[in-house]
Amino acid sequence: MKAVDPFGGLSKAGRETLARGLAQHHFAKGTTVVEKGQVVSGAYFVLAGQLRVFTLTPGGKEATLYLIGPGETCVLAINSLFNNLLYPAWVQAESATTVGVVPGPTYRALFAREPPIQDLTVHALSTIVFRLMAELEQVHSCRLDQRLASFLLVRASGEGVLHKTQQEIAASIGTTREVVARLMADFAARGLVQTRRGRVTILRPPGLAAVVGEAGAGL
Repeated sequence: MKAVDPFGGLSKAGRETLARGLAQHHFAKGTTVVEKGQVVSGAYFVLAGQLRVFTLTPGGKEATLYLIGPGETCVLAINSLFNNLLYPAWVQAESATTVGVVPGPTYRALFAREPPIQDLTVHALSTIVFRLMAELEQVHSCRLDQRLASFLLVRASGEGVLHKTQQEIAASIGTTREVVARLMADFAARGLVQTRRGRVTILRPPGLAAVVGEAGAGL
C-alpha cells in the first residue's frame, strides 16, 4: 500500500523541525501498538495501513471505537499528549501498518506555529467525533445481524471479499465469536455470503443491504 504524507503545506522551518523528530515504526497485522494506561510520548500518524482503537466492556469483549487510516492521526493520543494523561484505550494494527510518531515537544512546537498542523488536528477531531457518533448510533439502534451486514458491506473489497476471522469481526462490532458464527451461518444459509477460514465473500450485496434496512426486534 502506498504511503501517505499527512504533513503537506508545512513551512521550510516546519519541515526541518519535523524531520529532526519524526520516527517511523512498522507493525505486523494484529500487533498491539498502544496499551491502555500507556504514557503517550508523541502524536502518531498512519502513513500506510490501518489502526483500530478499541476498549473492553465489563464482560471482556472488545468494542471498536474507531479506525485510523492513511494520513490520519489519533485524537485520543493528542488529547493525552496535550493534557498529560495516560492513553485510555488500546490500539492494534488492522493490517501491516507504518506509523510516523512525532515527539510531544516537537508536535506542540509545530502546532503553535504551523497552520497545516492546526488544521490537521482540528480535522482529526471533527472526523473522529462523527465516527464515534455513527458507532454509538449503530450500537443503540441496530440489531446485531444488521451491524454485521453493515460491517461486511462497508469493509469488504471491491470484489466483495473480506479477509477477517470471525473473532476479528466480533471484536469490531462488539459481540462474541459465537454470535458472529451463528449469524454468519444464517447469512450463508440464505445465500448472502460464503465463508471460509479467515475469509468472507459476499454473494448477494442487495440481500445484505436489505438486512440493514429491516425494521423490527432482533438480537
